[in-house]
Amino acid sequence: MTSDTATVNASCRFWCADGARGRGDPMAGTAPRGVVWVLIEYRGAWPVNGFDGLDLEPEAKDLVFSAAQAARARILLVRRHGRRSRGGPSRWAVLRQDSSGACHQQWGTWRGDEDLSEIATALGGPGELGHPPVLLVCAHGQHDPCCAVRGRPVGRALSERWPELVWECTHVGGDRFAANVVVAPDGVYYGGLDAESAVTTIEEHLAGRVHAEYLRGYTDLFPPQQAAVAAALERFGPAGRHDYTVTESVRHGDRWRVRLTGRPGLIDVELRSHAAPPHQLTCHGPATSSARVYELTAMRIV
Repeated sequence: MTSDTATVNASCRFWCADGARGRGDPMAGTAPRGVVWVLIEYRGAWPVNGFDGLDLEPEAKDLVFSAAQAARARILLVRRHGRRSRGGPSRWAVLRQDSSGACHQQWGTWRGDEDLSEIATALGGPGELGHPPVLLVCAHGQHDPCCAVRGRPVGRALSERWPELVWECTHVGGDRFAANVVVAPDGVYYGGLDAESAVTTIEEHLAGRVHAEYLRGYTDLFPPQQAAVAAALERFGPAGRHDYTVTESVRHGDRWRVRLTGRPGLIDVELRSHAAPPHQLTCHGPATSSARVYELTAMRIV
């Protein structure tokens, strides 16, 4: 293949993140649910299906998978940006956010597959308070090319700023919103980032200010609740991760009313839920599908 042919093929290729930006796909309300994460450092090539595709000792793999299922935890493979040749044992972590909003972490190391059984034990324990948050940047190119093309520059930029906090990770959902960054165990999803906006967004987050611009949602909330919080942040300005609390959610057909407590008091957010026109939502999935959208119709202070 000549270089000119390669250039033409690349220019004609479909990129799901470009499609989403061109359509103006809303991000608010698109964060997957979950409050527990299992991180496993893996420096080799990541299979398209992540942990499931690893060639590990079956008993150890089944133990980790079963324990994660019981805890409703998501398993992500992670690596440091640009450090695949680093020696020493690999690390693992169990991160969780409890119902009060407190964040717990448990870290360990592994050399052989049998060492991964410690993850199952950690999933059954409370973990430790006081750790800094973990910044996860999806860079899983085998799953979706946009995640690598857009995620790796973001991983590099964040790693230069916070080298001990940042890990590249496997698929976190929402390929069309690459680059995606998850702050865990805070459970905050950001999307549509580039290197510059990622550094600014995370600087603000770590200073206790969540902005609406790149927010996909909080993972302990359901999609309409996520969209309501994002709408409040857009209307009243940035706020801390737990400055808004959902006190009531009422659905009538395709209409939602979500009541929030926070600045400036009690707020009723009204949303209309509808399916967007069908589009190809991932680079590798040629079939079209309709994403669920939550459109703000009204907001009032009660």
